[in-house]
Amino acid sequence: MNKVVLEAKNIAKHFTDGKSTVEVIKGLSIQVHAGEFVSIVGASGSGKSTLLHILGGLDRPTEGLVMLNGQRFDSLNEAERGFLRNEHLGFVYQFHHLLPEFTALENVAMPLMLRKNVNFKQAKQRAEHLLERVGLSHRLTHQPGELSGGERQRVALARALVTEPKLMMADEPTGNLDRKTAANIFELLTELQQELNMAMLIVTHDEQLAKSADRTLHMEDGLWVEH
Repeated sequence: MNKVVLEAKNIAKHFTDGKSTVEVIKGLSIQVHAGEFVSIVGASGSGKSTLLHILGGLDRPTEGLVMLNGQRFDSLNEAERGFLRNEHLGFVYQFHHLLPEFTALENVAMPLMLRKNVNFKQAKQRAEHLLERVGLSHRLTHQPGELSGGERQRVALARALVTEPKLMMADEPTGNLDRKTAANIFELLTELQQELNMAMLIVTHDEQLAKSADRTLHMEDGLWVEH
């Protein structure tokens, strides 16, 4: 079996509002191996996005631990988690989160430019290559407001891949797109995942899209359920 890229053990997440406590995640464990494509499906409110944020170091669990590339991840401070994320993870969200004042090329190059050992020329070359790979070589100088929804999501995908991550995480990456555009983006995602031999963990409520995964986990009310 390939190396474990991501491992979480007995993850729980509780939110306290006044006197009441809401349990969103209730003791989940998961392993994702190098080169593996795992999908997590479930209805809205099942806890999928909360889990992904914890696994990606955007939030901390109330209980349990997260290991990223063999290193304890959840116990690090915010700056340390940010550094590891930029080194090992790529993120794609339902809403692209592109910087509106920058061009497609600048948005994609940005994560590389945050690294001390990469200069602008190198970052630009890598960004150009990926934008060409996702079919946007003619849109390099366009800002997000000048792009369609599908094009913006392709830019976001290129940005997530520019650091050559060990693991790609995607939170409803096609949820804001029409069916045809969504299918195209999902096909591109799976193609690039295989081409780059990276692990991919995708959260979706779309059972049809999830079928492309090597393994599908079903989530309900903060727990894994059998299907």
